Amino acid sequence: MDRVDGLAALARFPARVATAARAAADRPVADGEWGPDLVVRHLIAVEIDVHQARLADLDGGGEPHWTWTEPGPWPGDPGLSMDALLARFAAARASTLATLTTMDDADWARGGVHASFGRLDVGGLVRNAIDHDEEHLRALG
Repeated sequence: MDRVDGLAALARFPARVATAARAAADRPVADGEWGPDLVVRHLIAVEIDVHQARLADLDGGGEPHWTWTEPGPWPGDPGLSMDALLARFAAARASTLATLTTMDDADWARGGVHASFGRLDVGGLVRNAIDHDEEHLRALG
């Protein structure tokens, strides 16, 4: 996947997850599974604590080393409605996209070492973000 396609996939996802989360809102949730609100809260946490944090790590110089990180649901603002949660996720994703779209070719070539995935440049981080998005979209389906 090239840079343009990766950025487009990231940009489309908030609308896709909003549709899926709203459609799943009235479905029963199996024991041990997350309902749509917790999935969206998890996506917020991942956007901030994983995607944005790793892009920031690349600005620190050197080659960062990352461990497997799978945060739970974002704990902020406990009373938010689904629409407010979806807006919060969309805003977090827009911030990530703003960072990515300002990066030039040299920035995209920077990378770090992930404990599970090995060396990842920015394109690899984007691909992992897309894979994570799709995994949670399927779970809502």
